Amino acid sequence: MVIDDVKVSEAIIKTFNEKLLAHLENDVVVAGGGPAGLYAAGTLAAMGYKVALFERTLSIGGGMWGGGIGRNIIVFQEESIRLLDEIGIRYKHYKEGYYTASSIETVAALILRAERSGVAIFNLTEVEDVMINNERIVGVVINSSPITIAGLHVDPVAVSSKYVIESTGHPLEVLRKVQAKTDLRMKTPSGKIEGERSMNANLGEASTPENTVEIVPGLFVAGMAANAAFGSYRMGPIFGGMLLSGEKVAKDIDRLLGRS
Repeated sequence: MVIDDVKVSEAIIKTFNEKLLAHLENDVVVAGGGPAGLYAAGTLAAMGYKVALFERTLSIGGGMWGGGIGRNIIVFQEESIRLLDEIGIRYKHYKEGYYTASSIETVAALILRAERSGVAIFNLTEVEDVMINNERIVGVVINSSPITIAGLHVDPVAVSSKYVIESTGHPLEVLRKVQAKTDLRMKTPSGKIEGERSMNANLGEASTPENTVEIVPGLFVAGMAANAAFGSYRMGPIFGGMLLSGEKVAKDIDRLLGRS
């Protein structure tokens, strides 16, 4: 076989454009490819929903890759082990209630599960705004993150969705746009973003699923974004709450859309 350089380019551009065109309208858009977003996206796609995930960086997986201070080991608590078993992630029992896993295997497994479930993953793609209609979030506005990082004024494109999941983690990139550019009141004590508090793994892990709610009509918060929105605590390299949050938001959206 003689390799034709142009055919290689054609294959990439045509296949990618087909994927993007197929996901201009979605059941669910996930903003942020960390553990909560990946788990939620994979679960919803496996249920039969049309799901697109947008991640502004090159790599998917958020901060999980690095474990704690670059040691690529992460911790899970007893309550979340059933989710590792479901995905097929290997782990070791450390001490009573604590389990360790490879951060590399965990992220890889979450990505593979999402891809094989039918999630359309778009990395290097930033959610720079939301679409709003009748006081409800009805989609997102996306752009190439290298364009936005370069500070170039290039217009974005719109992607519709029945529900959006804000799972951009600590920065709350989507919810901050909602707060700055709409009059929607959030389901927080102040009606606005409360802000992330310092580390308390016990309270942070417990509150992550609790704070995983539809914070404004059409927009859910999940993972660390949920805690940052509601003024709860960060928790460091223990990740059970992230997966449990992803599970909860998927169940809540499935109940609202009513497919299962």
